[in-house]
Amino acid sequence: MINTRVYKMSFAGVYPLYVAKAEKKGRTKEEVDEIIFWLTGYNQQTFQEILENKTNFEDFFGQAPQLNPNVSKITGVICGYRVEDIEDPLMQKIRYLDKLVDELAKGKVMEKILRK
Repeated sequence: MINTRVYKMSFAGVYPLYVAKAEKKGRTKEEVDEIIFWLTGYNQQTFQEILENKTNFEDFFGQAPQLNPNVSKITGVICGYRVEDIEDPLMQKIRYLDKLVDELAKGKVMEKILRK
């Protein structure tokens, strides 16, 4: 699977779609941000810089301060693929984020989404 097109997409272009998906189901932008911060180690300031600079997905994850050590607990199917079986490390990180936002939109409690 050639994913370079996805890797070069601006995270700032996709972020509003994550927020819209969550808000459509009664969740909040703050909860989406909390998921992103938990997964990547970004904080509000560094994340704002990512959005302003229109950083692509490759750099978004490449520059992430620290991927959460509990990412291995994220399992299940997203977009027809089991996230734990995705071999491409960058695509796996992107799908981890997709999976977490999907769980938020489906009404899971934050404690379970953040694998506490």
